[in-house]
Amino acid sequence: MRVIAGSARRLKLVTPEGNDTRPTQDRIKETLFNMLQMQVPGAIFIDLFAGSGGIGIEALSRGAKKAYFIENAQGAYKCIMANLKTTHFEEDATVLKQDVVIGLRNIHEEEADIIFIDPPYHEDLYERTLMQLSSMDYVTEHTMIILESPLEMDFDFVNDLGFEIRRVKEYKTNKHVFIYRKAD
Repeated sequence: MRVIAGSARRLKLVTPEGNDTRPTQDRIKETLFNMLQMQVPGAIFIDLFAGSGGIGIEALSRGAKKAYFIENAQGAYKCIMANLKTTHFEEDATVLKQDVVIGLRNIHEEEADIIFIDPPYHEDLYERTLMQLSSMDYVTEHTMIILESPLEMDFDFVNDLGFEIRRVKEYKTNKHVFIYRKAD
């Protein structure tokens, strides 16, 4: 896995061993960031279930002002720290080794610009995470939330949590769902 573009371009990133994390494939990461290229520079970016930190590091490489990484697994946490050191982004990053719900409460920003959510697919973590995000002041109607999930996953429940789906980008086996808080 590597950084695709920006100031840390081509630098190799380490990934956790085992099957607990699924790093976003470079091709899919490149497609995602091509869609986000105008929103990333200067952004406050939050990478949830961060794994190796590859998505948040890509955002920093492309000009995000600050990135938060929330990851609870020790092996993944060590990878994030190593990758931030390799890419020289330690000063621009805050890494929270916590459960995502607790970690979200420890972010104190006026507004988050982009939140990326890629939890283990076998657990009911999307709903739990979005429920917590719905109560956070830094999630405004301008905050873009991106969910990476299996193709067959149904996100109708987001409406009940005060969010709306604005875009879906499908790939061979997974998809990105772009949601926003509904305007009051």
